Amino acid sequence: QVQLVESGGGLVQAGGSLRLSCAASGRTFSSRAMGWFRQAPGKEREFVATISGSGDSTYYADSVKGRFTISRDNAKNTVYLQMNSLKPEDAAIYLCASTRIRNTVIVGTNYDYWGQGTQVTVSS
Repeated sequence: QVQLVESGGGLVQAGGSLRLSCAASGRTFSSRAMGWFRQAPGKEREFVATISGSGDSTYYADSVKGRFTISRDNAKNTVYLQMNSLKPEDAAIYLCASTRIRNTVIVGTNYDYWGQGTQVTVSS
């Protein structure tokens, strides 16, 4: 069983930055790829970024490439999402997810554990 707890969301002006964190329980963290997804009101959940278990490989949605950075600290069982140059369209609930697959995973259905999410609001 893996529990995921996100933090770091909040209200920020357009152009600003936020750093999200996701703390995971369990002893298999470094063998599991992690992902960030987001869901805005009235929209479907969408992929944001993923990182392999080792941290060597990452992949981003085109909409955030160059602005967001995913990273992980396996010693702390934590994955991060650094979000820069935020836009109003980035506003959403951001969810952290964990999969037993070691390599990067884009498809949400391949993740078996999800956090509750943290709200990100971007004012224009």
